[in-house]
Amino acid sequence: MIDQPARGELKNKIALITGAGSGIGRETARVFVREGAVVALADRNLGAAEETLALIEADGGRGIALLMDVTDAATVAAGVARCVEDFGRLDVAFNNAGLGTVEAGCAGQPLDEIEMESWSRLIATNLTGVWLCMKYELQVMRAQRSGVIVNMGSIAGMVGFAGTGAYVASKHGVLGLTRTAALDYGAYGVRVNAVCPGRIATPLIKTQMATGSADLAQKTALGRLGEAQEVAELVSWLASDRSSYATGSAVVLDGGQTAG
Repeated sequence: MIDQPARGELKNKIALITGAGSGIGRETARVFVREGAVVALADRNLGAAEETLALIEADGGRGIALLMDVTDAATVAAGVARCVEDFGRLDVAFNNAGLGTVEAGCAGQPLDEIEMESWSRLIATNLTGVWLCMKYELQVMRAQRSGVIVNMGSIAGMVGFAGTGAYVASKHGVLGLTRTAALDYGAYGVRVNAVCPGRIATPLIKTQMATGSADLAQKTALGRLGEAQEVAELVSWLASDRSSYATGSAVVLDGGQTAG
């Protein structure tokens, strides 16, 4: 993790992170804890969430691990309720859990070749899952008249990419939900934004580069991939009071990939 000084910008905030068992979710948990938050770490793999919990406890943080499948309304409702039951409120939610085209089984496929099973699985996780999380998070935040939600978008929610139709559709949908929720809940003191990363150095992307099947770094103005912690730092800023006038925004973090 990049060494960054703590500002305490999330001191005593209660934050829920989905997809917290790895990658950007795990790094965001560590950044949140560094900034003083107490974290509820949700993942469909409880063991992975518990591993993240052990890491943040080693960093001096405090939190709980939750089993949550964002495609299942019952586990989402239970996870949000558990967070409020244990900590009394919900100040921040990072709806990060998602699925890629490789996992969904439709990588590189034009629209007419995508199978219904792949389409449904990807939309259920990336779009319906974000809506389900927001549904229960917003019920809490509206009642307490405060809160911040950050949704995981993508530059694929702003432009098209060949062979990724289901993923692109899901991420465009996330940005639509984000903007609409910002309008619906601003009067209750709730802010809703999305982060839109470009290519981040995940294990899959690193494997593609190592095998020579992709020269993805050169597609950015900075000539490199992004790091998970760089996304986490942006999420932390959006969750903090330093971004107090930002809502309904889709903030791009892509090393200049979409600048040209």
